[in-house]
Amino acid sequence: MSFPRLLPVTQSFPDRALADIPGTVFQQLGEAGFGSGLRPGATVAIGVGSRGITNIATIVRSIVDYWKSNGMKPFIFPAMGSHGAATAEGQADVLAHYGIHEATVGCPVVSSLDVVSLGKTAEGLEAFMDANAYKADGVMLCGRVKWHTDFAGKIESGLFKMMAIGLGKFAGAQTYHTYAYKMGLENVIRSVGRQVLKSGKILGGMAIIEDAHHNTGMLAAVPVGVMERREEELLEIAKSWVATIPFDHVDVLILDQIGKPISGAGMDTKVVNRSVNGVYNCWFEKPYIERVYVRGLHPNSYGNGVGLGMADVVHSRLVEAIDWVPTRINSLTASTPAAIRTPVHFPSDRESLERIAPTVGKFDLTEVTYCWVRNTMELSHLYVSENLRAAVEANPALAITGASAAFPFDSHGNLAELLAEYDAVGAH
Repeated sequence: MSFPRLLPVTQSFPDRALADIPGTVFQQLGEAGFGSGLRPGATVAIGVGSRGITNIATIVRSIVDYWKSNGMKPFIFPAMGSHGAATAEGQADVLAHYGIHEATVGCPVVSSLDVVSLGKTAEGLEAFMDANAYKADGVMLCGRVKWHTDFAGKIESGLFKMMAIGLGKFAGAQTYHTYAYKMGLENVIRSVGRQVLKSGKILGGMAIIEDAHHNTGMLAAVPVGVMERREEELLEIAKSWVATIPFDHVDVLILDQIGKPISGAGMDTKVVNRSVNGVYNCWFEKPYIERVYVRGLHPNSYGNGVGLGMADVVHSRLVEAIDWVPTRINSLTASTPAAIRTPVHFPSDRESLERIAPTVGKFDLTEVTYCWVRNTMELSHLYVSENLRAAVEANPALAITGASAAFPFDSHGNLAELLAEYDAVGAH
């Protein structure tokens, strides 16, 4: 089969990186007055999630230092539902992998799946809180505000979701995803979050917003009294900064990786324009993506292959890399079994692409359009087929950085990873 030639392309985004993360943390927490009701020596539980958040260890360490400088006794706890294979040890290990353990953050990391009931909401949902956090004098959350992979709303993934599914641990995650069938996940998050706030334990949260380069672009300490309204405002900012596939229509999107450090769904559903239930092009009119091909699993995904079910074809090495225990636990807890269906797979990139290209509705396969990226988080560097040149040249945010080249298949029919290929053509 003949493939179109590829163009190395860069996509430019504003750089919003904060220059002084510790200083910003101290300023934000000081202005928010989280500790005004606490006496020196009080214990503060800091809930931290499990996503691939840039600078998360530095941010958490700065929060710990703030509380210690004010005479408090902070500790970290994993604010996760079914991640880490829904075990206390696994969740502590996830945090440790992101550099969050006692030696690096300067306080204990206390991991347990034990929860305390906080009563039921008006809709009948029982709210839970991590038992160790509940014993503390105050609880704060640290998490990224971003769009959610499963639904669209005014509150999606952020502090309120952490209060519901994160603080509720595995017990809460199972209950809330089940109720989401009737109520919708946003309504569940709001309802449970409000019930958690009634406990009087929550001090507030540190909201993290990343720019399109995944730099830490904003840190906002959100006091408990305005959490719901403020999170709506922060989500609007986060959505306006997000990176996307910069074309109206792509026949074949090639991803080097999926995995939990990239997205809770393995791949960002709103970048690939797919739902976790397998619905195609359901979020936006553009980009319209015909087929998704995935080449491998992120090495820091702990074998969790959630998201492979959204692909149309995958490399066989991805299937072989999956640990089905955490994959099944995560997917079934979230009520998204379609997200772990095994697609058709082949032992080389060439065969995978040759088999999927004829399914996009074009008789002349040289007209099939391709966009190749590292993963759905890293969209600054792309390879695109030369038949997309006009679209690239019409977009001021895109620049061609080198000569076109053939698909770089090796003798086994496989491709190198995208960034290695960029280095080879001198794009950096």
